[in-house]
Amino acid sequence: MSERYDAVVVGSGPNGLAAAIELVRRGLHVHLIEGHDVIGGGLRTAELTLPGYRHDVCSTAHPFVEMSPFFSALPLTEFGLQMVTSPAAVAHPFDDEPPAILERSVEQTATSLGPDAEAYRRLMNPLVKAGAKTVPSVLGPLWRVPRHPLSVARFGATAIRSGKALANRFRTERAKGLFAGLAAHSAMPLNRAFVGGVAATLGIAGHTVGWPIVAGGSASLAQALSAYFVSLGGSVETGRWVNSLSDIPRTDAVLLDVTPRQFASLAKEQLSESTTQRYLQWVYGPASFKLDLAVSEPIPWRNRELQRTATVHLGGSYRDIAKAEWEVWHGRMVDGPFVLLNQATLFDPSRAPQDGHTVWAYCHVPARWDGDATEAIVSQIDRFAPGFRDTILASHVMTPLDYERYNPNNVGGAIGGGAMTVGQMFRRPTAGPQPYATEIPHVYLCSASTPPGAGTHGMCGYHAARTALRKTFGKG
Repeated sequence: MSERYDAVVVGSGPNGLAAAIELVRRGLHVHLIEGHDVIGGGLRTAELTLPGYRHDVCSTAHPFVEMSPFFSALPLTEFGLQMVTSPAAVAHPFDDEPPAILERSVEQTATSLGPDAEAYRRLMNPLVKAGAKTVPSVLGPLWRVPRHPLSVARFGATAIRSGKALANRFRTERAKGLFAGLAAHSAMPLNRAFVGGVAATLGIAGHTVGWPIVAGGSASLAQALSAYFVSLGGSVETGRWVNSLSDIPRTDAVLLDVTPRQFASLAKEQLSESTTQRYLQWVYGPASFKLDLAVSEPIPWRNRELQRTATVHLGGSYRDIAKAEWEVWHGRMVDGPFVLLNQATLFDPSRAPQDGHTVWAYCHVPARWDGDATEAIVSQIDRFAPGFRDTILASHVMTPLDYERYNPNNVGGAIGGGAMTVGQMFRRPTAGPQPYATEIPHVYLCSASTPPGAGTHGMCGYHAARTALRKTFGKG
């Protein structure tokens, strides 16, 4: 007879690992199942181009790991985790003027923005000062009563605004462009509500902890989380794909690090047709096209200030970035996409052989797009770093369909667990105070499709685990 568990978690991304850890910390017998041969979900690192060049397969900059109320409380350094933080959080170059740089200091950043210095102080100083009070609520369900309601309300007044509204607080193209780059992480048109909240939250992170990377690659974070989980008595099984809830070992509770579409498939025998259709109508939004490069030298930026940060936003002005994101949202690819780039080896040389470097870059493309954005990405880099293409030694591409094959959660190549539309902000994936519980008793969702959404913070898994502890095990 197969072993019986108190709880089984399916999927070992940061949320699945967080859920498993929280459950085992509360004394439960927990088993974690991963379909791939290695754990990690979006936290994997591999030699994608040349031997010795280690590339993060999915995410690489992790501004929320050290801000996460859950991850920051775990003894992960004891299990090998080391975060590396560049002097500046992110840089945003322009064609004809100095780059805008999000420094660790609000004052230093404001001063660098010249005529917009005071506007930047007025926006960011209150948000950063209240960050310790607001971040735990921001990284939780919208329906929960916050511990610091006034601070959260002040943050909400900014967060509900569009990226366009925040950018319009400024006069200069440098300040507008800086916020456009932050807002574009939402993969939404910049004129939509709540997109400003993404920009503000990333700005708070930059001024609080920076935008660190993981020494050795993102896989090291997954390995530290897994090692901690096992040290507490949890068990891990890899190389086993769960295709139905009936495939799961005997257990009292199931937590699924999957999106609504996968859940509808796993639970099709238990869900009504109408409920299944509701899950299948979940909107995923634009996809990602990623390019990993092995290069012979650091990127030859026209402005050397860009070497002070691991992360660089490429796209130019607010107008250009807003147009690119609008077109992609409406299913049309553009020649000059907004590109998110990371030059990790400037700060973590362990990722490449001596004198070698890696470049991680991706842009948003229409869902299921089958084109090739390699030249568009390289051209955007070369625009601000003339001669860059001559340094390329080897490349590796991940198309939207590659993303989906790699991880079924990346439906159509979308990597965020679901578009941040207004409706899906309040219905993620169901409305009400129990967004993690499903219609099936003791079956819970713990993926980025639940609050607070995308990001390497583990809080979706943590809150799902807390829900399961209350509803299934009677533990407050």
